[in-house]
Amino acid sequence: MGAFVVAMKSDRLFAPLLLSLMGLRPAEVCGLRWSDIDLDAATLSIANTRTMMGNRTVVEKDTKRAGERVLPLPGLVREALRRSAPCRQWNHLAVGEGYGGGGYVLVDELGGALNGRQFRTRAYKIMDANGLRRVRLYDARASCLTYPANNGVPDHLLAMWAGHTNVKTTKKWYVKPDVADLLPAAEAWGGLAGGV
Repeated sequence: MGAFVVAMKSDRLFAPLLLSLMGLRPAEVCGLRWSDIDLDAATLSIANTRTMMGNRTVVEKDTKRAGERVLPLPGLVREALRRSAPCRQWNHLAVGEGYGGGGYVLVDELGGALNGRQFRTRAYKIMDANGLRRVRLYDARASCLTYPANNGVPDHLLAMWAGHTNVKTTKKWYVKPDVADLLPAAEAWGGLAGGV
């Protein structure tokens, strides 16, 4: 994930890409509007999604009840959003009346809202150009939730962050420890067997 962050840092879509690495669903990133973000309070409200149906039609709707949440913005994401806001205003001035409406965060150069397929394609291009393994943006949810889980964040807070009503869903599908995460268990066992 760190290599991807470095690779995408100069990309015009750095802020939305970071949002996807926060564990937001791609449809949530696509549906996020500037009015959902409070840079002064360092929060964002998840209330809207934009989903591709059949790779052709974009469906916009409110989030599920549990999916509607307010999240704190990590410093890196907040600064990326703060830097992209003036760029958005400059693009609007440069393009004039032709600049797309809607106020979405994830837009093309003309202000038109991008869809999940376009967002995924952009991410893959960055990965390919930097020799990184292709990983679906949706799979970033697992990394986003596994790391805090392994660092002591309680299950109920992880579920709230993910927009789940059931902690079991978060643990079953998104918290995926690997061998390195199991090292404390091996060390603990070593203490048990250490007297031999």
